[in-house]
Amino acid sequence: METHFASPERATPGELYRDIHEASSNPIVDGLLKTVGGLIAVLNEHRQILAVNNALLDMIGIEDPRSLLGLRPGEAIGCIHAHEMPGGCGTSRYCSTCGAAIAIVTSLSSNGPQEQKCVATVSKDGKQIDLCLRVRACPIFLEGTRFVLLFIQNITLEESWAALEWAFFHDISSTITAIRRASELMEFRDGEGKNRLARQIRQMSHHLTKEVDIQRALSQPGQQTYTSEAQDFTTHDVLRELQTIFAGHSAAKNKILFFPENIPCVLIKSDLHLVLRVITNMLTNAFEATPEGGTVKIWAGHDQDLTFHVWSRQVISDDVARRVFQRHYSTKGDRGRGIGTYAMKLFGEGVLGGKVDFTTSEADGTTFRLSLPLPNKSC
Repeated sequence: METHFASPERATPGELYRDIHEASSNPIVDGLLKTVGGLIAVLNEHRQILAVNNALLDMIGIEDPRSLLGLRPGEAIGCIHAHEMPGGCGTSRYCSTCGAAIAIVTSLSSNGPQEQKCVATVSKDGKQIDLCLRVRACPIFLEGTRFVLLFIQNITLEESWAALEWAFFHDISSTITAIRRASELMEFRDGEGKNRLARQIRQMSHHLTKEVDIQRALSQPGQQTYTSEAQDFTTHDVLRELQTIFAGHSAAKNKILFFPENIPCVLIKSDLHLVLRVITNMLTNAFEATPEGGTVKIWAGHDQDLTFHVWSRQVISDDVARRVFQRHYSTKGDRGRGIGTYAMKLFGEGVLGGKVDFTTSEADGTTFRLSLPLPNKSC
């Protein structure tokens, strides 16, 4: 059978029965399953489940452990990619970036313990849920036969709060700082100068309120809690706001943001703050992938849809491209990352009713797009 990552072969029914009997009757394995806290599974060399503890059964929502015997981990938890290939879990194009598959395969090849973060989208009760797991695979020999102990920690909630904390400090703190500075300046201004600062403070306070609403929506996966607020604005309004946002943005330091001079002026009726949030996430990712002195470009085009484009030279590999919009997935090592591109899809499509996608190649670099299928008109 074809595979894109791990071996597709499985044990024969006789071999599987022997392995299950050997693992379940071993006092060491029995002791581990009964006493060690957390989620534990015992696998054979073909990555098939031979035994699990009650904690893992509770997480999966299965009462009869026998129904899991012979399955692979992704098949057991309901990973949406587990059955894309005839070989099952570990053999699809997505599996080469699956932390659980990598940990198990690497532990078997190195004959040593391996730990990885695993981001999985699972189907449960007709809904798709994003899980973030810490997986540790450790080979163990019992009576001359090699098995794999799989220790699983569900860190989904921990990673979600870390991501919200990251967004809070990087997105909201700058707005709070701007409000404080404007309020301090008001003490030394009179007349129109004071009125202008008051308008800025009011606008930034509204911006802060919308940011809090966005963070609240992101803290409740699977539910849509953000209330869209439509207003009239233009493409030029969007680009002016973005210039202000990135004038002092840490990701854009010592880098160039290029705006074409002939961007069409198009009237839009949508949620301005949410449009800015989606494009800001695109620009932030582009800047983070761009070296000092490099250029990031943004432009807008109008045909049947109004489309904002964000370009950078950096190329996204095929493995990463498949998971770009998956919650918790990130190529960066920082804890709590992996929410920016997820939020692009969530708000750009789920709330604004638009389309968020991207193209990437060695020749053309990477371009992210936000298309808004709205009845836009020229200014």
